[in-house]
This record gives sequence, structure tokens and C-alpha cells, in this order.
Amino acid sequence: MRKSVLFLAMLCLCVVSGAWAEETIKVGYLAGITGDFAAYGQPEVNAVKLAAEEINAKGGVLGKKLEIVIYDYKSRPEDAVNAVRRLIDHDKVVAILGSASSGANIATAPLVNRAGIPQIGTLSTNPLVTVDEKGKVRPFMFRICFIDPYQGRLIGYFAAKELKKKKAAILYDVGSDYSQGLREYFTKSFTEYGGTIVADYGFRGGQDMDFRAQLTQIKATDAEILVLPNIGKDLALPIKQASELGMKDIIYVGGDGYGEFMVEIAGKALDGSYWMYHLARQDPAMKPFFDSYKAKYNDDCQEFAIAVLAYDSLYWLADSITRAGTAEPKAIRDALEATKELKLHHATLTMDPKTHNPLDKDAVVLTVQDGKSVFFKKIRPQ
Repeated sequence: MRKSVLFLAMLCLCVVSGAWAEETIKVGYLAGITGDFAAYGQPEVNAVKLAAEEINAKGGVLGKKLEIVIYDYKSRPEDAVNAVRRLIDHDKVVAILGSASSGANIATAPLVNRAGIPQIGTLSTNPLVTVDEKGKVRPFMFRICFIDPYQGRLIGYFAAKELKKKKAAILYDVGSDYSQGLREYFTKSFTEYGGTIVADYGFRGGQDMDFRAQLTQIKATDAEILVLPNIGKDLALPIKQASELGMKDIIYVGGDGYGEFMVEIAGKALDGSYWMYHLARQDPAMKPFFDSYKAKYNDDCQEFAIAVLAYDSLYWLADSITRAGTAEPKAIRDALEATKELKLHHATLTMDPKTHNPLDKDAVVLTVQDGKSVFFKKIRPQ
């Protein structure tokens, strides 16, 4: 009993839909409100509440209101497992949204598959969230975001077809699965589109701070672009040092490891770089979301990617329940899997039934101007 009390105390349980109604459809949500992902937790909670209120104001789903049960999994896989158990056994939800963490969703996959309750990952990009090590689909696990290999393909397509560059250098983190994956799939994509890799150098993320030796080697080549399939400061420091070495003409390109805080390190050297991303604040299609979020919370929603993916996940689930004609979990699973050309706020969604990943999902390209990320365009590889 004491363990149960402690467990309940560590969770943040919220309910959306006003009063507890008899005729509601219960949906679970996993958010990292505390712990390593705390900066992302509150925006995604706010966003999913906003989506539920909007859907319910229009009559709900199948004539019933959505009731969102939110747990803080403290950014830890073990707490995500405990929360999912409670959502299934105690709260009797018909589906679960979240988390943003690949590790947490990989940990909860066996539970939802055994229970037959569909779960949608929001920003969990690791392929193993929805397929096992043998490539077999996890039947009740889905995601709304694109995966790391797709990002690599996007970078290759954008560099070759949009920027029309033919010679690329790569500087990647040898100890990062994320970085290695983006490098591998970029190389495959870029060469298929007629490009050539003229330099390919590694470093040890979190340890190496001086990239001048690799950058000097790259400078000596005729590389037109420098691909940085890295995260945060491991993107910013090489760009800063490349600028100091006089590499003014090379174009920097990378994935969703980019963050606006990088300008504090790299400054104006970031201007003119390009980054594949899930969405952009300046995308005209996203204006209604940001206007509604600002009106409700008096906040500009700084961590907007996870918030929008949480928001659209509920709209996707509501559409699937409607198409299923029932809130029975197996029928919802089938409808999620059958999703085709569903226009959400941030992208158009089609599920690959073999992987439960979005199929050729639109991505956003951000560029940097005066230290700020700016919407450049949406792309989808041809």
C-alpha cells in the first residue's frame, strides 16, 4: 500500500473535459513534466488540453467528450512503464499519447502490445519505437514524427535538389547513434541524387571541443556544403571554428539537433545555414495554433515542436476513432494504421502499415537570419 501511495504522489494526474462525465472517451497522455525533459513537458500538456477543448467544443468524438488523463513520467523509462500500467489497469484508457522520448516508448511497447492499447509517440524518432530489432512492427505502437533515417534522406535530397550542390563534407559524432544514422542515410541519399562525399571526419561528442584539425582538412577540399548530423553545441562549435578559419563560402546543413540557443555560441556564423525540422513557427499553416495557444495561456510556446506534435496527435486519434465508428482499442489501432492523406495542422499524414511510421511526411526547412530560425519551405523527397 505504501508503494502505491508513493507512486501516486510522484505522478501528476490531470483531467481535461470539465466535470467527470459518464459518457467520455478516456485518453492517456505521458509528459515529462519533471526531469530531463521538463522544458518540453508543460508546452505539450498545454497543447493537448487545448486540442481536447477544441474537439469537445465541436461535439466531441462519436457524440462523446474526450477526457485526457495526464501523467508525469519524470523523463524516465521506468516511470513511463508504471504510468502506462496505471493508465491501462486503473484509468481504462482506450489509447495513450506520448511520450517525446524514444527510450520511454521502447520501454512501454511490450505493455501496450500485450494489453492491446494503441500508443502514439510524439517526438520519439528512434526506429525501435515502432519496430523490434528484427524489423517486425510493434502492432500497437505508432508515431507522428518522422524518424532519424528519414531525416538523413531529407538532408541529402535538399542539398542535391534544392541547393543544387554536388560536393559535401561530413563532420559527425562517432559515439552517437543519432549522428551515425543521419550520416549513413545522408550519404546514401546524396550519392543517389548525384552528389559526392569529398570529406568524412569524426569526433567524440561531449569530449572533443576543438574541431580545427578536421575543419582544416575539409577546407582543403572543394566541398560546397558541410553536413553536421549532430546536436546542440556539437553543431555550434564547429560552425564557430569554421568561421574563424575563414570558411565563409561553405553552407552548413543538418537535422533537428539544431536549436536557437546555438546563436549564443556561433553568432552570425549560423546565418545562411539550413536545418531539417518537424515544423516552423513561421509556417503560415501554423498561425491558428499559435494564436489559440497565445490567447489561452498568454505564452508564445517556445518549445513549439513538441507542443504541436502533441496537439496534432490528439486530432489524429480523434479522426481515427471517428473512422473506426467505435472507441474500442483494437478498432482504433486498425484505423490509425489505415491513416492516409490526413491533413493535420503541421503536415499531411499517411501511415506505413509495415513500420507504423509516417510515410514520406512533409518536413520543414529552417534557415537562420540574424541569429533567428526562419521558415524556408516545406519539402518531401521525390
